[in-house]
Amino acid sequence: MDKIQIEQLCDRVLHVGDISAAEALALAGVADKEALYGAADRIRRHFAGEAIDMCSIMNAQSGRCTEDCKWCAQSKHFQTGVAEYGFVNQDEAVQLALENSRQGVNRFSLVTSGRALSRGNVQKACAIYREIGQRSDIHLCASMGLLRGEELKALHEAGVTHYHCNIETAPSLFATLCTTHTLDEKARTIAEARAAGLKICSGGIIGMGESMGQRIEMALKLREWGVDSIPLNILTPIEGTPLYGKSPLTDEEVLTTIALFRFINPRAQIRFAGGRHLIAHIQEQALRCGISAALVGDYLTTIGSNIEQDKQLFARVRDTHEQPEREKAP
Repeated sequence: MDKIQIEQLCDRVLHVGDISAAEALALAGVADKEALYGAADRIRRHFAGEAIDMCSIMNAQSGRCTEDCKWCAQSKHFQTGVAEYGFVNQDEAVQLALENSRQGVNRFSLVTSGRALSRGNVQKACAIYREIGQRSDIHLCASMGLLRGEELKALHEAGVTHYHCNIETAPSLFATLCTTHTLDEKARTIAEARAAGLKICSGGIIGMGESMGQRIEMALKLREWGVDSIPLNILTPIEGTPLYGKSPLTDEEVLTTIALFRFINPRAQIRFAGGRHLIAHIQEQALRCGISAALVGDYLTTIGSNIEQDKQLFARVRDTHEQPEREKAP
C-alpha cells in the first residue's frame, strides 16, 4: 500500500465510512509509516479537534480481587505486594476530585478492584459523586466491574456520565488471559450501562502477546460496540503476575497501533492510559498519530504523570502543529 492508497482510505473514513479488517492489516504493513501517522492525525483533527480530554482516576478499593486476569497486580491469585484496602473514605475521594478539577482535568473516576462493587459500596460511591457534583463541574466516571442495570442506573442518577469496562484484548485471546469471567459478561455490562444512560469507556492493554491482527480485532470489536472513549494501555509487566518478563513492544508497534485504532474508531477519544512511562520518549509522536485524550496523574498500582507537565506537553505539541497554519493566515 502506497501513500496515495493511505490517503484514499483516510478520505473514506473522513467522508464515507469504515475500513475493513483486511484494509487495517494492510495499513499496519505499510513501509511509509509517516504517511500512516499523518493520515491518522488528520482523522483525529477532523473528529476530535485540538483539545486533549484529560481524565484522572482514584484507586478506590484495592487488592483481594477474585478474578485471575494475568496482567493485574490486584488479583488475589498472584503475589505482587500490592496495597490492599476497602472502599475509600468519602472526604478523601471528594478532595482528590476537587484538586483535579482545580488543575483543569476534565473527568474524574473512582476505580475499584473486584468482580463487581457491592451494592452497599455502590451507594457510598453515589454519595461521593453527588458531593463532587455539588462542589465542582468536573465530569464524573466510574469503573466498578461487572455491575448490573440497577446499580448502573443509580450511578447515572448520582451524576456519572461514563462507565468504564475494558474489553482488555482481542476476543480471540481473552480466554487465555482470564478464566474467571468472559467477554460476554463484559458485553452485558456495557449494554446495561448504555441502557442506563451512560456513555462507554472501554479499551485494553497492548503488549500481552497479541499479534497486530488481534489488536485490529480488538479495535473492530470496540467499533462494533460503539465505544465513546478508548484507553490504550501498554503492559507494565508486574513482578508476581504471569505476564512478568514479557518483552516490550517496539516504538513502531505502539505508534502503528495508535494510528490503526484512530482509523478504525475515528470518532472515539483515543486515550493515553497505563504504561505511558514506557513511551515517554515517543509521546509527542503519539499525539501526532491519533491520540486525543489522556489519563493523567497516578494510575491504579503504578505511578502516573505530573498533571502540570502533561498540560505543558499537550499545549506544546498542539501549538507546534498549528503554528504553520497561523503563519499562513493574513
